[in-house]
Amino acid sequence: MGKITRFLNCRIDLTQKVFEPRIETEFWVEKAIDEIAIVQLDNWPIAKLSILDIFAGSGCIGIAVLKNIKNVKADFADISNKAIEQIKVNLKLNKIQKDRYKIYKSNQFQDLKNKKYDIIFANPPYIALDRISEVQKEVLQKEPATALFAEKDGMFWIKKFLKEAGKHLNKNGAVYMEFDPLQKEKIGQIFKKEKFKFQFRKDQFKKYRWLRAQGVSNLVS
Repeated sequence: MGKITRFLNCRIDLTQKVFEPRIETEFWVEKAIDEIAIVQLDNWPIAKLSILDIFAGSGCIGIAVLKNIKNVKADFADISNKAIEQIKVNLKLNKIQKDRYKIYKSNQFQDLKNKKYDIIFANPPYIALDRISEVQKEVLQKEPATALFAEKDGMFWIKKFLKEAGKHLNKNGAVYMEFDPLQKEKIGQIFKKEKFKFQFRKDQFKKYRWLRAQGVSNLVS
């Protein structure tokens, strides 16, 4: 077993060199978990809550939810073979019972077919190629490019994800998603056009970094 990092109260192995969890991600995932546990997202019974960790990478988000909220079941989806192997390792490392999760090698929702969820967590690649000069050299050397970049403006995967997400949400379902603060306006335009409820939220550095959207459906690029 290689490098181990901490994510909330989970141990996350990064041997397969998948994207290393960031402190900003840890911050908002903790907030989301607290929200789910306290308000139960419009009074959904926690025992019936189903979640999806998409663009899962190490699986840290879904594993944190499983470990911090009882009786939740999770699916993990990623297109990378290395990510799939890493998720398996981390689920075992954190002693998550096998009947609480399923893992899918999938290009976004492609192999999830008609599956629907109460909550979808997404941390897609969102760094714009236009901003590559701003990325630390250490990050460029260490992290897989596919986990970082999303074409010129960084919106490629976000647009694709939002276009499909609503088809995979149960009634009153919600999306939690991380993004670049510079993408806030473009993402807001998508939601406003389709008249969906959404909230942009700030990270610990007072930058808009994550959102919660409810009623996401039939979005267009």
